[in-house]
Amino acid sequence: MNKQLEQEIVTHSTVDEITSRTVDYLKNGFPVHFTGPTGVGKTSIALHVAKKLERPIVVLQGHEEMTNADLLGDFNGYTKKLLVDNYVRSVMKKEETMRENWQEGLLLEAVKNGYTLIYDEFTRSKPETNNLFLSVIEEGVLPLYGSKHKEKWIPVHEDFSIIFTSNPSEYAGVHETQDALLDRMITMELDYMDPEAESAILSQKAEIAEEQAEMIAGFVSNLRDKCLSKSKQGPGIRAALMIATVSKDKEMNISAEDEEFKQLCIDVLLHTVHKGMQYEKKSRSLSLITQEFKKAFGGNNNGK
Repeated sequence: MNKQLEQEIVTHSTVDEITSRTVDYLKNGFPVHFTGPTGVGKTSIALHVAKKLERPIVVLQGHEEMTNADLLGDFNGYTKKLLVDNYVRSVMKKEETMRENWQEGLLLEAVKNGYTLIYDEFTRSKPETNNLFLSVIEEGVLPLYGSKHKEKWIPVHEDFSIIFTSNPSEYAGVHETQDALLDRMITMELDYMDPEAESAILSQKAEIAEEQAEMIAGFVSNLRDKCLSKSKQGPGIRAALMIATVSKDKEMNISAEDEEFKQLCIDVLLHTVHKGMQYEKKSRSLSLITQEFKKAFGGNNNGK
């Protein structure tokens, strides 16, 4: 099984409320679209929701080079078979056959069998590739363009569901989505959770003390607020989870006095913070992280 599918999301009232609404929409036959900045947990929540439907899950990752062959399937070579018949000692019969090998696409597999499909970062794929989903959603059929199937289309299984995720259009590598497709899905805009919710999730997921979780979540949240005052990007709960997980594994002291812990925070946050603050010099971003680090962890000596 995909490692991503094995990971259970730690729930909170905020996550539970989103999950409940999404399951209702999907069970009524409406595709759901989670959109929001990176690091807010769109994919994790999509996986959590998909498990609630109790159907096999297929994850499709959007990318620039995706084609209909990726979605529907393609032939990936040939199998050669040689049959030698020497039943009569004086007669040897040879028969050689060649057969094309067919690899079924993830969309075809999910539609045919009624699986739950998570189309992660679907706006990274070209709009013309995503046109297939218009027929799936609106007409309940999947066209089999160029697949060498005898059928021109197959019906969508009654248990098939689809969850889309995407980053905002201003992110690099993201295509503008056609209105016709957006009009056929329920779009839910996800945002960063408040520090209290992030702290509760962090404490459970990383298995650290509540006090430690509150400090790490507050530290990351303060940096995020400063980034969001300059741009639309900042560190999310994923960054906080990295800090919490590694610091626990290495038994670091969650304190401003612990240089190893300080370096961990810088390694995790510097790139994202610098991108969010849009400073010309990275030294300014480093200075900001150091400043907020001292505020968050100064004077704490019981962080193990």
